[in-house]
Formats: sequence, C-alpha cells, structure tokens
Amino acid sequence: MTERRPHSGALTWVGPDDPLPEPRHAWADPNGLLAAGTDLSPARLLEAYSRGIFPWYTEGQPVLWWSPDPRMVLRLDAFRLHRSLARTIRKHCAAGGWELSLDRDFAAVMRACAEPRGHEQGTWITPQILAAYQGLHRLGHAHSVEVRAQGRLIGGLYGVSIGRMFYGESMFARVSDASKVAIAALVGTLREQGFRVIDCQQNTRHLASLGAREVGRAEFLDELSALIRQPGPDWQALSIEFPDA
Repeated sequence: MTERRPHSGALTWVGPDDPLPEPRHAWADPNGLLAAGTDLSPARLLEAYSRGIFPWYTEGQPVLWWSPDPRMVLRLDAFRLHRSLARTIRKHCAAGGWELSLDRDFAAVMRACAEPRGHEQGTWITPQILAAYQGLHRLGHAHSVEVRAQGRLIGGLYGVSIGRMFYGESMFARVSDASKVAIAALVGTLREQGFRVIDCQQNTRHLASLGAREVGRAEFLDELSALIRQPGPDWQALSIEFPDA
C-alpha cells in the first residue's frame, strides 16, 4: 500500500534550521511535493538525499523538495546492455576513439546538462543548483562521468553518492549514444564497488528501456537506509568498468 497525502492546505515551509518533513507527508498531487524553502547548502542536500528527498524547481521559485511514490530505480543487476549499445562501446571505447573518465570536469558536465534541449527553453539546473552541487563535489559526494572524443566533451552524467547509494541527477549527449555509454560505464563501475541501485527519481521511457522500474516509496527508503550506512569507495582511486554484455 502506498503512502500518499492528498493536496490540502499550505505547503510546509522549511527554514534554514528546520529539518525536512518525513517523506510520507509528501503530497499525492503533484506526486511527491514535500516542502519549500531557500536553503540549498551541502548540509541540507546531504540531509535530503539520505532521506530519499531531492530538490527540483525552476528559476524564480523557492527550493522545492520532492519524494515521489512510486520511485524510479535502476537495479544494477537489471541493467540492459542492448546489443546496439554493446557495439557502440566496442567500436568507440574499446578501440580508443572515445575516452571515459570519472570526475575529470564535474562543472563542465553540469553546465552541459543545463543546456536547452530541443524545444525546451529553460532548465531546472539553475545557477544556485550549479553552485550547490559543485560544493557537494568538493566534499566528495557528487560525481560525474565524462565521455570525450578527440578531447571534446560529447556526453556524460552526474549524480550524488552517499555510502553505497548513487542518485542519478542528469545526463547529456552531444553525439548519439554518448549518454548511454556514460550510464553503462557508471553501472559497471558501481557494480565493481558493491553498489546495488541507482535512484532515477522519475519514470521515463529512456530509463525503462535500460531496465529501470518503479518501486514503492517505503521499499525504496528501506533499501536506501541500509545502503547509505555502508562505507563508500575511494572515488579518486576508481577506474571505469563496463558491464558484461
């Protein structure tokens, strides 16, 4: 049974010294909206992610905090390495044409993810978000995967890691399949380090095609609670690994 609260009354306002509400108090419509505030400090972000809450808002809005039910997750053992993606990896990565790296240029990946796409005019990756997650990166809790061709950044992704839990935030591709290669690299690398799941937050057709699925909030939070308590890896010592086809 899901835990949902109908939209009623004013949204909880969270001051700098206030804890975020319990995720079970999130609204059902819009799904997962929990609270609003102005604080986007590294401490606040770590509090939020450790409790299954994330920020999502646009320029001009307060910081809006979310914990949707159900939640989209990618279990690493369920990742689908499609034949076409495996061929791309062999063609461009194994042969040395595309270069993969971890945390080589976190800021550049975030800026690329913030670029307008297609008919989109704006982005939720505001200057405040850029600054906040770069602060998390300096603390060792936010990481990026970069894909380069001839030195040019052509794809990548970034997210947050606490313990043995990884929270995917955004990805981009300037060349076809570059973001999928970044995801495959992240999955393979995390598997080698004992991670089990990537939080994908929202359901998309693209993520579902790679093996992600929805789970109830309660199930997600139970698993999250166990994973964040495990010691995290030394990200500076990690090397890129791809999952077996």
